[in-house]
Amino acid sequence: MGAGALNDTSETENPERERWLGLVAKSLGGRSFEDTLVSRTSDGIRIEPLTERATEPRPCLRANPAQPWIVCQRIDDPDVERARRQVAEDLAQGATGLSLVFEGAPNAFGYGLPLGAETLEAVLEGVSLNQVHLRIDVHPASRAMADWLVALLARRRADPARLSLSFGIDPAAIFAGTGRLRMSIEALQASMPQSLAHFFALDVPGILLEANGRVLHNAGATEAQELGFMLASAVAHLRLFQQARQALIYAAPHIGFAVSVDQDQFLSMAKIRALRRLWARVQDVCSIPPSAATIHAETSYRMLAAADAETNILRNTVAGFAAAVGGADSVTVLPHTIVHGLPAAFARRIARNTQVIMARESHLDHVADPAYGSGSLEALTDGLCAAAWTEFQRIEAEGGALASLRDGHIQARVMQAREKLAQDYRTGRRVILGATLHPLRDERPAETLAAQKRPLPTDGIVHCEPILPCRAEELAGTPE
Repeated sequence: MGAGALNDTSETENPERERWLGLVAKSLGGRSFEDTLVSRTSDGIRIEPLTERATEPRPCLRANPAQPWIVCQRIDDPDVERARRQVAEDLAQGATGLSLVFEGAPNAFGYGLPLGAETLEAVLEGVSLNQVHLRIDVHPASRAMADWLVALLARRRADPARLSLSFGIDPAAIFAGTGRLRMSIEALQASMPQSLAHFFALDVPGILLEANGRVLHNAGATEAQELGFMLASAVAHLRLFQQARQALIYAAPHIGFAVSVDQDQFLSMAKIRALRRLWARVQDVCSIPPSAATIHAETSYRMLAAADAETNILRNTVAGFAAAVGGADSVTVLPHTIVHGLPAAFARRIARNTQVIMARESHLDHVADPAYGSGSLEALTDGLCAAAWTEFQRIEAEGGALASLRDGHIQARVMQAREKLAQDYRTGRRVILGATLHPLRDERPAETLAAQKRPLPTDGIVHCEPILPCRAEELAGTPE
């Protein structure tokens, strides 16, 4: 009996499915088929227990499918000398990229490198910039940091053709994560094209602008809300390039994406694949030949539990696996103790080696798109595309990402999703191993480095309600 026949739910009579449903009804013993075997995502996307093979699958490939994904290690220590030693250790032990997280960045979680050109110089001392992928997470000095990095590359005489860079500039994510903009939305939109033209004139390679959805995910947003927000940010970036008189066909590859992946393996895989299709659709609407989306995936902060912190290693492994086989171009695994404070050497090593094992021992990059042709994953990808496009259109109708944030629309929808997620934990529909399920009786203290958390910046002209990250126990309402 084929899965296709079983999954045919058309109105015409289907004896194979009816027979299967009869067998299922017997095994359920009176329990509801819908409540027992059918599940739904936070966006209401239906997940069937059995799905037929996709009839018209479309591959979703990395921007450079011939190369493995980049093992990108997070560098966020406020102690610059300690951070410099971490960089040397990470690169010597298998990392192929660095994610420099500066204080005030939406994903700094209270820590981060000090802002300044001297920080870049010190942290990257001895690093061969032509052989390492470099991405920046920065606020509030995004433009200044880009200038500092370009100057450093010039002094080091780095070969532009061999550089792999992401400047990580996303005003919408900064506005969402901090609730502040240093200038009005109108002034920002007027000044950005000049900055973009400046960088184009310098022939700076890599990602100049990024659409960052992690701030929404870590606050409790649904997958479609995260994708729709990123799409709205990316379209706003395209408009900025157009105002800078840069041809969109050349500008589109300079726009990248940063997405969160969590312990829901298949949903995380589908989210990355949906993002590629959505970006291709946007470029098609703009009448430009689609270029592959450049996607950075970071494991979820909100899925990490303070209780029984070692269970976070398993969550990170599943999330990292999903990012790798889902087709992310670069991946960062958050250390499993990050909810306790600034992670120490052991947690950083586990985060790095989780990826190195997947890449060097498991060879997960040997298949370009493992999900290709899977009926359930193709259906989930299509469902996410439809729901995300609806959210994108909603944000556009509200004036774009910045205006929607200023007026509180995006925050209201994210908080509604967060409350629903919290309710699922409180009622037991979702569980957290070690916290709400099988809690550990004797907790061991997590090892962290001495560092003081820094508050969010308070300066700025335009204010909105910030979308702050939450932790697993905060959602579940359990003591940490």
